[in-house]
Amino acid sequence: MKKLLVVSAVLFAVASISTVATAQKCASSQKHEMTVSLTQDTQQEVETMDIVDTAAGNEIFSTLVAAVKAADLVEALKSEGPFTVFAPTNEAFEKLPEGTVASLLEPENKEKLIAILKYHVVSGKVMAGDVVKLDSAETLQGTSVAIAVEEGTVMIDKAKVIKADVECSNGVVHVIDTVILPKSE
Repeated sequence: MKKLLVVSAVLFAVASISTVATAQKCASSQKHEMTVSLTQDTQQEVETMDIVDTAAGNEIFSTLVAAVKAADLVEALKSEGPFTVFAPTNEAFEKLPEGTVASLLEPENKEKLIAILKYHVVSGKVMAGDVVKLDSAETLQGTSVAIAVEEGTVMIDKAKVIKADVECSNGVVHVIDTVILPKSE
């Protein structure tokens, strides 16, 4: 359970504080192709690394990694798993309102950060071929994300999957273009 919390925290670290639900992580399609695409050799290397090391080894996830560290979820996400992480890029975090990420990284907002990050993590290894057969998935945060295929693009809530099936030793990462936020209660 702690493992799933770590994955979620990492993924949602740069999300909005409380009800602010905008995303700041989209970039030009050219830039995404260059930074998100993995060569076959790189994919083989990633498969031997866990989710945290995979994210830490790719600059496009530096904000997510900072969030996971701030939420103390590193060890949980390095555990055996398996986990499925919907990982927002730095560009996704940049879509959030100014100051949101910095605020979430403050110690007094740690619980909010953890909830946001856990909303990006699903227990088990769910590959793209399986994801498209679902209409929702329960997250480690306790609520479900909506899953849909719109015009050939897989959507997780309102985020587009821009790179699927980045296999890791303890699960799989699907790269998304927007930070997703749990519904407020």
